[in-house]
Amino acid sequence: MGRIANRETAYNSIKGWFRERIEIRLTKTLYVGNLPWTTKEEELAEAFGQVANVHSSRIITDRVTGRSRGFGFVEVDDTDAEKAIDALNGADFNGRALIVNEAKEREQ
Repeated sequence: MGRIANRETAYNSIKGWFRERIEIRLTKTLYVGNLPWTTKEEELAEAFGQVANVHSSRIITDRVTGRSRGFGFVEVDDTDAEKAIDALNGADFNGRALIVNEAKEREQ
């Protein structure tokens, strides 16, 4: 009986440890268009970070030239997505009016 109790105690201890560390994060990806070609991912994340919890940002570049294609994506908390869209769609960003909306799934 002692070994079984120890296993059960160990199992419950491990299960509790994982439960404390595992967090389900729901995120949404936002499309951001009309970006200046000089925009860096960090700048984009910083701008969105003022109104939302940003998980990642990326600028889409041309494969041949490596130059920005003028749009990108920002991943934010699900609960912050609408707030970010409302706050930044049409907002001035380095002299250009941003286009921000929820990204569509890629067609394959």
